[in-house]
Amino acid sequence: MKKIAIFQKDLDIGGIQRSLLNFVTNMDLSAYEVDLFLFKEPTICTLEDLKGINVTVLKPLFYLNRVVKFDVLLKKCNFDLPDKEYDLAIDFNSYSSECALCAVKVNAKKRVMWIHNDLVIEYKENRKYRILFSAFKGKYKYFDEFVAVSRGIVAPFRKQTGIGNDVRIRVIPNTINTQMLFKKASEPVDFTVDQSKVNFVFVGRFTKQKGIDMLLDYFAEALSYRADIHLYLLGDGSERIAVEQQIASLKIGENVTLVGSVENPYPYMDKMDALVLTSRHEGQGMVLWEAKALGLDIIFSKNLEKYNDSLVGNRDIVKSIVLEQKHTKSRNMLDSYNLKIKNSLYELFDR
Repeated sequence: MKKIAIFQKDLDIGGIQRSLLNFVTNMDLSAYEVDLFLFKEPTICTLEDLKGINVTVLKPLFYLNRVVKFDVLLKKCNFDLPDKEYDLAIDFNSYSSECALCAVKVNAKKRVMWIHNDLVIEYKENRKYRILFSAFKGKYKYFDEFVAVSRGIVAPFRKQTGIGNDVRIRVIPNTINTQMLFKKASEPVDFTVDQSKVNFVFVGRFTKQKGIDMLLDYFAEALSYRADIHLYLLGDGSERIAVEQQIASLKIGENVTLVGSVENPYPYMDKMDALVLTSRHEGQGMVLWEAKALGLDIIFSKNLEKYNDSLVGNRDIVKSIVLEQKHTKSRNMLDSYNLKIKNSLYELFDR
């Protein structure tokens, strides 16, 4: 039985966290012994959800150590890791120094890092990331392979890190555990929508990257063509005040609801007609596939196509919103999508 160690900072609310949860709960635990190492108790799932997976919570680095160069930390920091040999060690986070340090320090035949975002854009737009990158950029040379969640982030990763073409980067999109998704979507919530309207939803962090400012402008313009539409914003973040101010400035408060951050967004999504995503960039945009599985129509900016090879974006978001109609939704198991991913993962695990 192959032994696999996976390192992730946490299982709180977030795209990487949902991606990991789908990843580990879809693994064949009869073929692989999986040890999952976190640096915080999980919040988006229970240990029952992770049944069959060995979960260990490690002590995180002291905060200031995050700006210390990786090679220095590698010599000075130790973690309480098991004394056994793994066939594969995975840094699933790619941002956290703790995850990379553990993946390098643990006894493993092969080390792989998952990449979730466009690092060139991240470096350009995120000041915190620029500071951290100068400290942890030395970690990449310790990994044998990398996995990118979309084709669109491979070239930026090579450019930003200097990783040459001699190092393999596999493209393996995020798995969608549809059985878990449908189960969570069926959980009761004290939330209703006006079914006489066409209801749209955004799900994600309130950050500049997610393009909520553009979405609100588009939605305000769409309201000038039809009034029977409503937008629900699921999430929170650093741009919340700006979002509230923009809603007030556009005078669209009667047609926009800020739901806030919720641990389980799927019962809310399940009540909607369409999901809208106007991000400036993504790693993949897993929420598009989750919405597709739930039977929602998906409306997303054309620039996000490069992160999702088989989905077609919208050149005119306003027109797409205006033309959207209520429809009978049917759930999609995403069988062909997930099968392709599963085969790619098994190739990675078994080589």
